[in-house]
Amino acid sequence: MTLDQLKVSQSGTIKAVGGQGALRRRLLDMGLTPGTKIMVRKVAPLGDPIELYLRGYELTLRQEDARQIELWEAEP
Repeated sequence: MTLDQLKVSQSGTIKAVGGQGALRRRLLDMGLTPGTKIMVRKVAPLGDPIELYLRGYELTLRQEDARQIELWEAEP
């Protein structure tokens, strides 16, 4: 399962961060590292971007970038 597949208020734990070069480095720098718990807080009316909650802060991410983040599982 990838991060873009989660619905509002669902959460999961990051398993792996994909992407290449600068994109992967940017995702890791924003705190999206393996083992981090993450929850979807909001989704924009047209579905892109999504607002996430992790490590005590909110982060807005495009769907395209969220597809690069693999999760262990979704929790209710």
